[in-house]
Amino acid sequence: MGYKTIAKQLGEKVTTVGAIIRKWKKHKRTVNLPRPWAPCKISPRGVAMIMRTVRNQPRTAREDLVNDLKAAGTIVTKKTTGYTLRREGLKSCSARKVPLLKKAHIHARLKFANDHLNDSEDNWVKVLWSDETKIDFFGINSTRRVWRRRNAAYDPKNTIPTVKHGGGNIMLWGCFFSKGTGQLHCIKGTMDGAMYRQILGENLLPSARALKMGRGWVFQHDNDPKHTAKATKEWLKKKDIKVLEWPSQSPDLNPIENLWRELKVRVAKHQPRNLNDLEKICKEE
Repeated sequence: MGYKTIAKQLGEKVTTVGAIIRKWKKHKRTVNLPRPWAPCKISPRGVAMIMRTVRNQPRTAREDLVNDLKAAGTIVTKKTTGYTLRREGLKSCSARKVPLLKKAHIHARLKFANDHLNDSEDNWVKVLWSDETKIDFFGINSTRRVWRRRNAAYDPKNTIPTVKHGGGNIMLWGCFFSKGTGQLHCIKGTMDGAMYRQILGENLLPSARALKMGRGWVFQHDNDPKHTAKATKEWLKKKDIKVLEWPSQSPDLNPIENLWRELKVRVAKHQPRNLNDLEKICKEE
């Protein structure tokens, strides 16, 4: 007999009859099979609800998701919620910090990318990258975590905009080239244009010579007012130093940021006791 006839005679649903017959054909039994794992405590509808929540707001904490499920009639722990999100392809990651960009900054960055889109590797290995950085006495700034997929690190929802600010720290100037690092200088006091030119005179040219960069190398620094001051431009021109045109608010385009990150991680492991100790560790690393 067909599924419909059997279902009608037994007073069961057609899907139920079909499921029982398929189970018999495959396993030669009609009783429920033992589960290889515990059943999911969150229903498909509940999973869809929390996925919708973290898709719209990736910074949602697990505790908030637990409360949402509780309001919907499902009581679970934070751990269960985390397991469910990971099973759906998400993982808890630190939110990437990116510069706060205005429209003018976005257009300038896009122009820079298009202008250098077809540059060869030989062009980039001739660049001497430089920047200043602040290293806090209390280590690397705290991070926040977001729920995201593997290739969505720089989605605006998954990042934290940052602005420059002060604190208990030391300021460093450094540079590096494709074949090595240059001199590291600790900035004492407030840096103005004159101090910046002095730092370049005492560290930039000696670094270029020590790294054996030869001729045709290009110097990179950002658009800080001290860097773009008329006196600084004249100093660089007098020294025959070619400068790479750089879009504002673009520290994330500068590979030296990776170097600073590595330095800060290493310094944090040493747990410096004071600012003098912090400066000493930085130079040793």
